[in-house]
Amino acid sequence: MALAVLAAALTGVVALSGLRLAAAPVPAAAEAALALIALGCLMLVVRRQAVLARGAAAASGLVAALDADRRALLATASDSRSIHRNSAAVGIFGPADDPLAPFIARLGGDERVREELERLSAGALHGVAHHAEIALASHDGGRDWWSLAVRPMAGPGGAVLWSAEDITGRRAIEETLRREHEWLSDFLDFLPVGCYSADTEGRFRYVNLTLAEWLGRPAKELLGQDIREVLGVVPNPEDDRAEMRLRGKGGDVFQAFVSHTVFDDAGETLTRSVVVRDLMPERMWERALKQAERRVHWLFEDAPVGIVLLDPDGSVAMSNRAFRDMLGLEDDSAGRPMLDFIATEDRAAASDLLSRVLLGTSPGAHLEVRLAGRRELVASAYVNPTAEGGRVTGLMLHFIDTTDRRNLEIQFAQSQKMQAMGQLAGGVAHDFNNLLTAMIGFCDLMLQRHKPGDSSFADIMQIKQNANRAASLVRQLLAFSRRQAMTPQPLSVTDALAELTTLLHRLLGERIELKLVHARDIGLVRVDPGQLDQVVINLAVNARDAMPGGGALTIRTEQVVFDKPVQRGTETIPPGRYVIIQVSDTGTGIPKDTISRIFEPFFSTKEVGAGTGLGLSTVYGIVRQNDGYIFVESTVGHGASFSVFLPLFEGEQAKPAKTVETPAERDLTGKGSILLVEDEDAVRTFACRALRNKGYKVTEAANGEGGLDILKTGEPLDVLITDVVMPGMDGATLARLVRMERPEIRILLISGYSEDVAFDGLSDDPAVRFLPKPFSLKQLAGAVKELLAEA
Repeated sequence: MALAVLAAALTGVVALSGLRLAAAPVPAAAEAALALIALGCLMLVVRRQAVLARGAAAASGLVAALDADRRALLATASDSRSIHRNSAAVGIFGPADDPLAPFIARLGGDERVREELERLSAGALHGVAHHAEIALASHDGGRDWWSLAVRPMAGPGGAVLWSAEDITGRRAIEETLRREHEWLSDFLDFLPVGCYSADTEGRFRYVNLTLAEWLGRPAKELLGQDIREVLGVVPNPEDDRAEMRLRGKGGDVFQAFVSHTVFDDAGETLTRSVVVRDLMPERMWERALKQAERRVHWLFEDAPVGIVLLDPDGSVAMSNRAFRDMLGLEDDSAGRPMLDFIATEDRAAASDLLSRVLLGTSPGAHLEVRLAGRRELVASAYVNPTAEGGRVTGLMLHFIDTTDRRNLEIQFAQSQKMQAMGQLAGGVAHDFNNLLTAMIGFCDLMLQRHKPGDSSFADIMQIKQNANRAASLVRQLLAFSRRQAMTPQPLSVTDALAELTTLLHRLLGERIELKLVHARDIGLVRVDPGQLDQVVINLAVNARDAMPGGGALTIRTEQVVFDKPVQRGTETIPPGRYVIIQVSDTGTGIPKDTISRIFEPFFSTKEVGAGTGLGLSTVYGIVRQNDGYIFVESTVGHGASFSVFLPLFEGEQAKPAKTVETPAERDLTGKGSILLVEDEDAVRTFACRALRNKGYKVTEAANGEGGLDILKTGEPLDVLITDVVMPGMDGATLARLVRMERPEIRILLISGYSEDVAFDGLSDDPAVRFLPKPFSLKQLAGAVKELLAEA
């Protein structure tokens, strides 16, 4: 029976232990041994079950502990298998093989945080504990702080425990406390009163920055120092308040009020004191000093005129901003001799003046000087001595920039002079043109009766040739007065100079070398071709006369662009694109005192009878009439260079000029009714006879009003010929009335002035033509026939 029980137990034990026994009969002799074995196995099984029960109970307790923790916890095995994840870890950690994935996704490019996460991953891999606090970007644009940790779990197998905790609130509290601490520290340090605390031995334990500044020593250096040695006195501890004289920085003594209290700090008795300094006298001085500094700054640095203080040796001690701006200086120019800033030609006079004021022989002086700066500048210098104790210690110079004013004065004086001479020349030219028109016209009438071979023919031709020479002189006068008749048109300067080359070679002769240097694509200018030729020829002839022994004449062309106004001498060139024609010679040059007068009419440096003095004045008038500029640079003995600036033509191709050209030899007779309005009797008489001889019916009037009366009669008319400048109603007004009332009548304007003045708003009318005075019989008859042919 016992064996049966043991066998059954053994079978149960084997079953519990998972062993399998073969079914075979058990001998009786081994029954006892088998019973003992079965008993031992049973005891082992019972013990194992007890251990498993205890382990299960412990695991259950561990899981409960993990779930109860407020942190997010994740336990992973060495094979990246999740052992346990508490409820707080759900949504915080990623999968067991990559727990930090959610945090990596919120990096936002922060490399420091990335490095911390990499250290955590490395710690998990190698079983090394690591802790980090990181900041991640939140959805609302702020920052979330997390405390992350990884540490190996006890026991074999390489299991790892991950933990994560949101510490944003804690960090916010810590940051607030830190800022409050800094604010409190700053508050104490920068209080307008001094604060310090001392121990029972009378040594500083704390000193704020205000008191340290009053004492002239760093606050850290004062800690541990004896109060008596630093302040020079110690307040009586029995008095809550005391008035003392304390030793400050530099050994200065200042008045102060001290209030102190005694308190216990962790069993140590300390004294806390507040020092109030009497700052009224100091503040008054500081306020007065600042006010004085502001006034000095206003009077010196911000002054609108240049101010320079000189030492007795003539070197600059100080200079203000206005003076530095005049010369384009970056530094304050201190230490440099004042004469370095004055143009070479004015230094001698300036040195003499400064010396006299320094020596006291002159109480002050005024001098007009040119300054040697980045631009040509003229200034009025006022020199006054600075004295101390009755002794001159230096000089004060005030500079007022008078460049613009002087240029304006020169321009105004030149303009007035040129305007007066221009009006005179223009008036004379107008009257001369009328006289020359009559002279040339009556010569033509006489030549119709006196053919070649006639005894009077040569005399008449001589009169006509001299009249033509006078007409050429009148054109120069009109060019100077800017009233010359001209026909401007788009023109290539390069082509025009190429056409002049042969003539220039003939004018210059063999001893002068002509060089033409052209830039590429310089563009067109709008100018009268004849006037441009006249400018170049006059400049070339003047250059030839300046090189009696031979030399070289160079004509250069180029295009320049000015983005802002450019000052050249007394002229200011507006911004724009310009074509430059530069005529340079290697001749004798022009003296400096002569350059300012070379463009005046009738001024000449040549011998009497060698020139009219109208060459350069004609050039000047033509250039200015075409909105251009001309400048000259010269050095005596090294030649002269004239630069002509003409505006670049950028518009559409202009219409051909309507000035009447000399007609070719052809039949000039015709038929038609003509009204001739001319206030000059001789011109009117010649024109009427010339036109009647050609077959036209001519009605004449001596002024604009008379012509208008004839027009009102309704008499049939084909052509109106009218002078432009007349007393009373002028020709342009009469022409406009005719165009409105009787547009079928074609108009020929005649004038000794320029085409622009003559047309006066009629330039776009195809039925209006212009004939400049003086004109010949053929020119007048040809103009009328062309008008009628166009009708």
